Amino acid sequence: MSREFSRRAFVATAGAMAAGFLASYPLNASVDTYDLEMPPESKSLRDHATTKGLLYGAATQRSILQGDPAFAAVFAEQCGLLVPENELKWDVVRPTPETYNFAPADWLYAFTQQNRMKFRGHTLAWNKSLPSWFDSYANSGNARQLLLGHIATVVGRYAGKMHSWDVLNEAIEPGDKRPDGLRDSPWLNLLGPEYIDIAFHAAAEADPQALLVWNEIHTEFNWARANREAFVQNLKTRISRGVPIHAVGLQSHLWANVPSYGEDFISFLKTLTDMGLKILITEMDVMDSEIPGDVPVRDQIVAKIYHDYLSVVLPHKSVVAVFTWGLSDRFTYLTKYKPRKDGGPVRPLPLDSNLNPVPAWDSIARAFDDAEPR
Repeated sequence: MSREFSRRAFVATAGAMAAGFLASYPLNASVDTYDLEMPPESKSLRDHATTKGLLYGAATQRSILQGDPAFAAVFAEQCGLLVPENELKWDVVRPTPETYNFAPADWLYAFTQQNRMKFRGHTLAWNKSLPSWFDSYANSGNARQLLLGHIATVVGRYAGKMHSWDVLNEAIEPGDKRPDGLRDSPWLNLLGPEYIDIAFHAAAEADPQALLVWNEIHTEFNWARANREAFVQNLKTRISRGVPIHAVGLQSHLWANVPSYGEDFISFLKTLTDMGLKILITEMDVMDSEIPGDVPVRDQIVAKIYHDYLSVVLPHKSVVAVFTWGLSDRFTYLTKYKPRKDGGPVRPLPLDSNLNPVPAWDSIARAFDDAEPR
């Protein structure tokens, strides 16, 4: 690999520093800035991105950072932004209709402040990760106030502190056969398509500074033209009537064995750009569970997918950020949900399970280096 970290000494020393911080840091405490010393020869993905006016970050969880100081140290080194993987979803932050649990998200926010990182909200309106009480409690009579109250409380708590919010997540599904292409979901069933407008207006009122994002899955693949068309039409309809949608999130969960990013996708990126929207790559990883071969071969295939995809996306200056769904193969949901049939480890992320950079790290760094400055 053309860029290799000298990280053994770094992980040993910075990991020890992080261990002390993570063990002693109380929720909601006010503490001095916590800086990690990096070896001078290393350069992080956040540095490669920042040089071009881009932002790089990744998703993680409080329990992971608390339980693995070495990973916490490397995460703080590599990432300019942290995405709470679960801590701001309804089923975590809203244990009952009357109560909120902000402790996990507050802890993550404090971690970002100690490490000079930005914080991102995920997510306010989604068909999944709803609490167990939701189905029996929510109805057409109280759903509007339930959504408004939730957004006012959650977004308001972090007002002025968030880089961006995924106000809406995975709302497009042409397979559900609606004329508007929207996904059949609890919010749609309770409030109709207006729930999207309600959520964005409420988020804008609660935090006028945050970038408000419609985050979508399955926009990248050659087979996903219907998804892209429905997404664009829904965006145009709402923007034309003043709904405050500032950006789109393209999740970019890519498959190493499935073609992506053809000419239709490139045209889609241009359309979004021409609409004045910013674009965030929000959940990028490359699934290698279906490709054969030993680790070095698979790593090169995965690295090529990363580089080729980013080389298509980053020329659009509306793209302002790239986030991976995790940083290290040590902690990836794909181990459980997309395991390899040969029993080998999945390797979808920039760092391997030992926190060492793999060819994908280098591909992402080179793509940032090759990008035009923002």
